[in-house]
Amino acid sequence: MAEGEAGSGLFVAEHAGLRSLQFDGLTVQSVMLLSEPDLLALDYTRAMMGFLLFRPAPEHIVMIGLGGGSLAKYCLRHLPQTRFTAVEINPEVIALRDRFGVPPDSERFRVVCGDGADFVRETAEAADVLLVDGFVAEGLPEGLGSVAFYADCRRMLAPGGVLVTNHWAGDVRYSVYAARLRAAFDDRVLAIGAEDGDNRVSFASKDGHFPPTRSEVLDRARALVPGQGFDLAAIARRVDERLVRQRRFMPGVRRGSGG
Repeated sequence: MAEGEAGSGLFVAEHAGLRSLQFDGLTVQSVMLLSEPDLLALDYTRAMMGFLLFRPAPEHIVMIGLGGGSLAKYCLRHLPQTRFTAVEINPEVIALRDRFGVPPDSERFRVVCGDGADFVRETAEAADVLLVDGFVAEGLPEGLGSVAFYADCRRMLAPGGVLVTNHWAGDVRYSVYAARLRAAFDDRVLAIGAEDGDNRVSFASKDGHFPPTRSEVLDRARALVPGQGFDLAAIARRVDERLVRQRRFMPGVRRGSGG
């Protein structure tokens, strides 16, 4: 079953126990398991939660792109000490929040209707984790992949904070966005792939000790696995594999002090 939202190009579809938010009835933007609405149904969202390996107890998470709210719901449930701000440019997406079980605004959670690039540039708030998952039907908006945007993301991060970006590797601009991200963060970037599509999830930090050592990553994974609702150890293994390749082929990456 699929139904369109008048004038929006958005479709909500239900099939085989899943409810999905789609662009033009074709491109899946978000998926919710009806029997377990707080579960992370798509692997790329689980990969984005890999930030727990680098920042296990964030005080404030900011997410650009609400979608069906999968990451917001997960964090609100599993990180009870964390405040969460979601910034969504499309009011019609926000209007669907009840269909996807996105909770109402509260002291811990708020949804802001606005442009994510403007929010990052103008806010005085700091984020311990900044999640960027804002897509339109054509792909990643240029404003969420510009040189200025990544510079603003770096400025917004609290000390030790982590930027997490979701890119689609099939985008002809992907290599450009990836290069801009690496330049903005002085090559302190670690990227892993998702198992259920061409998504590439990148973690970046201005911390001079990022990325951590392989032993640090695996130790954190063992400490965090209980109660996380998915196999974080599997994400840690992907991170570990990437660390091995990155340090083999990029031995000269500078690891000075962060700014």
